[in-house]
Amino acid sequence: MARAVAAGSRVVCATATRGEQGSPDPRRWQPGPPLAAVRTEELAAALGELGVREHIWLDYPDGGGGEVDEDEAASQLAEIMEEIRPDTVLTFGPDGMTGHIDHRAVSRWTTAAAHRVRLSPTALHFATNTPAVVAEFRQFMDDFGVMMDDGELPVTSRDELSIYVAADGELLSQRFVHSPISRARSRHLCRVWGRSAFARSSPRRHSVWPESTGPSDAGRQRASR
Repeated sequence: MARAVAAGSRVVCATATRGEQGSPDPRRWQPGPPLAAVRTEELAAALGELGVREHIWLDYPDGGGGEVDEDEAASQLAEIMEEIRPDTVLTFGPDGMTGHIDHRAVSRWTTAAAHRVRLSPTALHFATNTPAVVAEFRQFMDDFGVMMDDGELPVTSRDELSIYVAADGELLSQRFVHSPISRARSRHLCRVWGRSAFARSSPRRHSVWPESTGPSDAGRQRASR
């Protein structure tokens, strides 16, 4: 996102929940409103470092993605996309990266929204991992309990990626500065977070929308989820 901002693109970040249930230490960071307040401050600080000035909270309940009305959520995102007309939308793939119910729901909502506003099929990109990252960190992630089900992490070879960004040491250090919860976790996990990989969503592979659906003339904007 920082690189897109630096290049002069409009960047809009939409966040589904405030992460109020995801505490690594419930005694230190109490789930619910107290943790939501911490997460809200963290994200505001992080976006400030990245130079992102437009952010939208969807404010769905953390862990409740499976109970959210799919049509309502997709409609809310479609309204955002219709106003922005992004040429790039970053989100989770159908796997939700870790199988998290909210991540998988976000993927469905975002994909449906992109379809409704007839974005170019090349605009949608799903989060993935390179084989090198999985080989290096899979055991650690298993030990840490990152996976929410028995599924596998999505893996895409480097030559098939549409976007790959490795954060430098300065940016990673900023992530620690603005995230006390992250500082409490292993730096190994932050090394994983420092590598962002995305693969373009293929209509055939993911059944996003039929190839006969003509793309709209998307503006030169970026939206990030």
